[in-house]
Amino acid sequence: MPAHVAESDSTPDPTGTTDPAGATDPAGATDPADPLAHERAHLAASRAALRGMREDVQALDIRDVTANWVNAAVLQAQIDDRIKALADLSHTPLFFGRLDYLHAVGGELAEGADGERFYIGRRHVHDAAGDPMVIDWRAPVSQPYYQASRTNPQDVGLRRRFGYTGGELTAYEDEHLTDPAEAEHTSRLLQTEIERPRVGPMRDIVATIQPEQDEIVRSGLGGTVCVQGGPGTGKTAVGLHRVAFLLYAHRERLARTGTLVIGPNRSFLHYIEQVLPALGELEVKQATVDDLVRTGVEVRGEDEAATAVVKGDARMAEVLRRAIRSHVTSPVEPVVVVRGSRRWRVPAYEIQEMVDELLARDMRYGAAHEALPQRIAHAVLVRMEEAGEAPDDRVQNSVARNPAVKAAVKAVWPAVDPAKVVLRLLSDAEFLAAHAGGLLSEEEQKRLLWAKPARSVKSAKWSAADAVLIDEAGDLVARTHSLGHVVLDEAQDLSPMQYRAVGRRCSTGSATVLGDLAQGTTPWSTESWGEALFHLGKADAVVEELTAGFRVPREVIAYASRLLPAISPGLAAVESVRESPGSLAVREVPGGADELDAAVVAACEESLRHEGSIGLIAADARIPVLGAALEAAGHAYLSPGEETTAASRLTLVPASLAKGLEYDYVVLDEPAAVVDGEPDERTGLRRLYVALTRAVSGLIVLHAAPLPEALVQA
Repeated sequence: MPAHVAESDSTPDPTGTTDPAGATDPAGATDPADPLAHERAHLAASRAALRGMREDVQALDIRDVTANWVNAAVLQAQIDDRIKALADLSHTPLFFGRLDYLHAVGGELAEGADGERFYIGRRHVHDAAGDPMVIDWRAPVSQPYYQASRTNPQDVGLRRRFGYTGGELTAYEDEHLTDPAEAEHTSRLLQTEIERPRVGPMRDIVATIQPEQDEIVRSGLGGTVCVQGGPGTGKTAVGLHRVAFLLYAHRERLARTGTLVIGPNRSFLHYIEQVLPALGELEVKQATVDDLVRTGVEVRGEDEAATAVVKGDARMAEVLRRAIRSHVTSPVEPVVVVRGSRRWRVPAYEIQEMVDELLARDMRYGAAHEALPQRIAHAVLVRMEEAGEAPDDRVQNSVARNPAVKAAVKAVWPAVDPAKVVLRLLSDAEFLAAHAGGLLSEEEQKRLLWAKPARSVKSAKWSAADAVLIDEAGDLVARTHSLGHVVLDEAQDLSPMQYRAVGRRCSTGSATVLGDLAQGTTPWSTESWGEALFHLGKADAVVEELTAGFRVPREVIAYASRLLPAISPGLAAVESVRESPGSLAVREVPGGADELDAAVVAACEESLRHEGSIGLIAADARIPVLGAALEAAGHAYLSPGEETTAASRLTLVPASLAKGLEYDYVVLDEPAAVVDGEPDERTGLRRLYVALTRAVSGLIVLHAAPLPEALVQA
């Protein structure tokens, strides 16, 4: 017997949707004859309960429970955050599933008779008596919603999925996991939710998480997880949902240490920024790698690709370490401290021993700079005690601040400015050679040197790669603050030095690393996750691979996968679960540029007849021309990251910004131009692979020039 499905315009069959024996609705009555009406009533009651929870928080009076204005401000901020978290988003269903257990479930939430029922949603909702009406999807009792199967029902008799239209509950679908007569099937509601048109920013996938995705989402905080996933496998959503789960399971710890999501660019971050708030998580910060490292200098310059590759090489970390430590010199004179009528002398050889000991401990340069005067002061105190005096810690601190001690430290272990060290390396050939010898070749050193050295840190035209070097130098001087958890998306595009910069931000925490080796489109993109994780400082991370595609149609991903042997040999192709005949069209346009532009506009108009978002992707150099063609035809368009609406659904996307974005229908202009826009063929083909895999429902490829050979070959 197939699973039962009921919709609002059909007559439900109560035999397929009745509750297990003893289960009751919120009012205490058994299921009515119309199960859909019953579920709608529960939705209305849950919304009312959520509204009551919010009103209770809004009504709190903190005037008598705070000692001062500081405590009051902190508490009020926490209350305001709680009010925001309890907002009822009209476009977001309050619950999306139901579990009917065969027996009572252990734990606080489920003490009672057999046949307990739980509604699974994006957040916890309880009634005025404190009884749960909706269970948070992250709670342990909710996990069988994602993991239970016929072979392992996990004591679940019935799993019900709900379908919504415009925020209204309009359908449900049942699976009787312990009924041997019911055949295995693919959920139609689940498939509909996956294929729902994408108007607006990225949304959560909490209602459609698959078992293999759920295992990654619920993995523990203590370890780092790396997710290799091809287009449409949901790796970005999995990473964001893992953050939401970790905040649920380890909220106090992560509230102290912090969490951060790192994306490739601002357009991407804008696209994903609503996912966590929809799940009730408002405190997770988002940034790009450039945001992390641009704290002390202004980036105004740009490197040639070959230069950026050298600057991003992990060997630069050792060059910087040598350059920083070169400021340490040997003492040539003793330190003489005068206190009252007494003079205390610390010979140069003893100071050298202190310096050698600090160097051997491999302390950060700044920490050692702070420790050396205390070491010298301690040596003076030992001499005082030997002379019969009884100095205390205050005397030691006073000696450490003595002008003679400060002068000695300044001469032996002076303070350094990280930006000035990098400036000198890039400007002074002799200084660079002294510290890059045996690490970088002469040719590599020449690539690093500025043709016209800058006069100062402020006037220098720093590049993005330079900022990463300054960040590395800064960490050699003073430890970078570590967060509790970091999510790094599109990680395959980072250089070794960028991995180190991210790794410093989670050196005492954990990370979720997301990416696809086949989509590496920078000259320094990594070739293996083992190498990337080593530079990140997480060599023991678990690498998981997602190979089931849920977004990109089978015909489209199969076409794009023709490029895999050329761009990432040995990487498994994504196996899409969505078969969509007619989703791919490859059209050659005879004639010149004008004919191609006209054909592109016509293809956009064709795509706009469908529901959902439309992305026109083209080589960066073609964007101005196509923008003018769209405007001439009377079509307004958006830029990547701008929110689509029902009235404005067409986005003009440079190929360099397409990564991570999704559109219901994609028009791809001139694949050969996308390839030619990159510094080498492999990078160009990878950029093309990204562009080909942005479509969720349909792809039209238009070309006047011959298609790349790797794409033509079957």
